[in-house]
Amino acid sequence: MAAAQAPAPSPNKIDPKVLKTSLILIVGFMGVIFDTTIVSVALHTLTAQLHAPVSTIQWVTTGYLLALGIAVPLSTWGLRRFGGKRLWMAALTVFLIGSIGSSLAWNVESLIGWRVVQGLGGGIMFPLLTTLIMQAAGGKALGRTITIVALPALLGPILGPLVGGAILTHLSWRYMFWVNVPFCVAGLILTARYLPAVKLPSGPKPRLDLPGLALLTPGVAAIILGLSNAGTHAGFAHPSVIVPLAIGLALTAAFTGYALRLARRHGQPLVDVSLLSLRPVASASAVLFFSGFSLYGAMLLLPLYYQEVRGASALAAGIMLVPQGVGTLLSRNVAGRLTDTIGARPVAVVGFAIVAAATVPFAFAGPHTSTWLLALWQLIRGFGLGAVTIPVMAVAFLGLDKEQIAHSSVVTRMAQQVGGSFGTAVLAVILSAAITAHRGDLATGFDIAFWWATGFSVVAVLLSLWLPGSPRQAAVAPVQEQAPAALSRDEDPGRARPAPGAKSAR
Repeated sequence: MAAAQAPAPSPNKIDPKVLKTSLILIVGFMGVIFDTTIVSVALHTLTAQLHAPVSTIQWVTTGYLLALGIAVPLSTWGLRRFGGKRLWMAALTVFLIGSIGSSLAWNVESLIGWRVVQGLGGGIMFPLLTTLIMQAAGGKALGRTITIVALPALLGPILGPLVGGAILTHLSWRYMFWVNVPFCVAGLILTARYLPAVKLPSGPKPRLDLPGLALLTPGVAAIILGLSNAGTHAGFAHPSVIVPLAIGLALTAAFTGYALRLARRHGQPLVDVSLLSLRPVASASAVLFFSGFSLYGAMLLLPLYYQEVRGASALAAGIMLVPQGVGTLLSRNVAGRLTDTIGARPVAVVGFAIVAAATVPFAFAGPHTSTWLLALWQLIRGFGLGAVTIPVMAVAFLGLDKEQIAHSSVVTRMAQQVGGSFGTAVLAVILSAAITAHRGDLATGFDIAFWWATGFSVVAVLLSLWLPGSPRQAAVAPVQEQAPAALSRDEDPGRARPAPGAKSAR
């Protein structure tokens, strides 16, 4: 009987069905990625053309980030309640409506409002994209699968600044939002026709965890608001920073205690924070949070350096950032294969070390440093960025069943988002203080800020040692095969545990 069975597919090869699902989802998601990267280079133009102060224009970005923070946790309940296909199409439609509204905005207040609508749709799409692709992968070839999940995030920094700079140079700012429309429409058509709908379980529909929602969403939003204000006010000692941060941390701590109690009673919390007791999820979340300092903070510094120290235009600054994006793309497949063969820890450690080493030259750069030399270091730095992103994202899904994958997607996305806001705010404060201390010497101020970014990358190297080691040490059964073993340990079907193989990943 065993001889009649077909040979099992290689665990290190991506199933064609996963590729199909990924392509369908990525088409629509590219609109979200383009929107995020394009708008980041447009704030100066919006300030002039909408006749609004910088403090008000900043809310074009801040409002979007707050809406993202509010919507991200809703993806777990929405997935159980409506299914992946319907939820994806609904979120993509909301983002499309927000994009069209933003392009037609009549003043800065309406633009901020439509950006909030965009954020609500995009906030659900970010974790849902990862969840649907990782569930389709079934726990196999996680490193290679994550290379697909990360593709939009890698293309955005390359193409976004270029498209945004070209639009701002030759067209109206309104076209920044029309760029999203073709991706959204194509994504809706492909999803409706080709993405299979998974039949939802019969019985009562899952209820929305309203107490959890009332604690977590304003908590995350308040933290992001406080961190955004820290970057704007160039310091953490301002009341507009301290008060939101204190409220946000208190609400988040209250949610954590509430969610743990609800999980012990076999309830369904909005986000299952008990997953942080698993080493893969905990270590990946910690590294993703801290990567905000070494990765996202430096992404704030680089375009500002080219524009303020070297006097480049928005388009020229976007072109100068292309080598880093190219380097990230070059390392994508290599990092995925190595993650599946030697494990996440060595790949992430080497990746952060490369990022740190390639950031050092910018700490010595001035107004007349060779552009080609800096481009080479950006290419190397981008190679390290790709080697960091792939293994850290992949390790967060080791040994998880389908339900837990959705919660891990939310946990890691929130860690990445809050960490990115925190890292950006910290480096913005460091940059402002350094420029002030050196009497407006921009080049010296940026040099100091880049030294800090290098130091944060070195700390990230040490933190990456917490990640699980080789795949053999963290080997787990495929997702589809885990449910029976999980239920044998816990008779409640709504509260599945990891398979026994997941123990070694703790």
